Amino acid sequence: MSYPKFYDEVETITMYDPLSEILGSFDEGIVKFRYIQIVKAAGHSCPTVAGAYLMTLTALKALYPDGKPVRGQIDVSFGEKLEDGVAGVIGNVVAQITGATDKSGFKGLKGKFARHSLMHFDTDVKASARFMRTDTKKAVDVFYDPSSVAPHPEQMPLMQKIMQGAATAEEKKRFGELWQMRVEDILCNHSSDEKVISVSYL
Repeated sequence: MSYPKFYDEVETITMYDPLSEILGSFDEGIVKFRYIQIVKAAGHSCPTVAGAYLMTLTALKALYPDGKPVRGQIDVSFGEKLEDGVAGVIGNVVAQITGATDKSGFKGLKGKFARHSLMHFDTDVKASARFMRTDTKKAVDVFYDPSSVAPHPEQMPLMQKIMQGAATAEEKKRFGELWQMRVEDILCNHSSDEKVISVSYL
C-alpha cells in the first residue's frame, strides 16, 4: 500500500485503555494511534481529518501533561449538531482515538468501561471542541482554524476541472499531490502554530 510518507512523520498518540487491558487486547492496555490508521478509517486525508487528529492530540497533551491519556475516560462536546457541516467527520475521528461516542458505544461491563454518552453535539461550546476528563473534570477548549495555511494556487482550478469531468489523469494526480501538501503543512509545520491550533484551560 502506497501513501504520502508524511503520514508516518505525524506524532503518534499513545493511550492507556483499561478495557483493552482487562480483555487482553493489548499488552498492559497500551494503545497507539498513528495518522495513517485514522486516514484508513476515514477513507481520506484532508484538513478536517487532520484537524480532528490534531485537536485530539493537543487536548490530550493538555489534559494529561504527566501521564498517558486514559481511553474511555474522556468526554467530548461540540457546538454543532451532528448533522451540521463536518461535525460528524470530526466526531468519528475523535471517537476512534478516545473511545467516546454518543449513544452507539460500548455499554460496559457490570457498570465499568462504558463508552457511550461521552460525546455530545448541539451544546453551548463555542470552541471547535471541548475535552473533559471524567475522573477529575478538568477540561479544555480546543480551537482549530487551518485558514492561515493556504492551499497551492493550482489546487482550486484543478478541483473545478475534476468536478466538471474535464481533468486529465495527470491533472487528477497533481491535484491529489497538492491536496496532501496542504495537509502535510498543517500537521508537520503548523502543529504548534497558535493561529492554527490553540487550547484554553477551563
